[in-house]
Amino acid sequence: GTPLPAELRDDDGLHLLFPGPRALADADIAGPARRASSLRGLCAALADGTLALDPGRDPDGLRAELCALPGIGPWSAGYLAMRVLGDPDELLASDLAVRRGAEALGLPGDEAALTARAHAWAPWRSYAATHLWRAATSAATTTPRRSA
Repeated sequence: GTPLPAELRDDDGLHLLFPGPRALADADIAGPARRASSLRGLCAALADGTLALDPGRDPDGLRAELCALPGIGPWSAGYLAMRVLGDPDELLASDLAVRRGAEALGLPGDEAALTARAHAWAPWRSYAATHLWRAATSAATTTPRRSA
């Protein structure tokens, strides 16, 4: 790629910008091979323009396009809709931490029951998911550990 101007480099000459999708599509990504392949495929779709992650996108359309990519499922698509598009209504009820947070607050921890309970929270379920993640973290750090 094109070198960055001097003002965008640190003292050691390192780039201060995260690599773009084309660089990641061609990168040797550490981790499980299937996950790396999915990530490279996602980045290739972004690089060639077949997929656009634009804050103005319809979240349902983005989820459908993402799930059509190999290795991208509903959780990943929902998480990207929540974080990239700012979709305020993505619960991610399949997420273990969301379910554990729900249980910590006395809500159903089963995915189907939590989804049914969360219907009343629409259109703000992303905020609920964030709260449930935090509740799971708080519960994990305040639960007494058994001594051996």
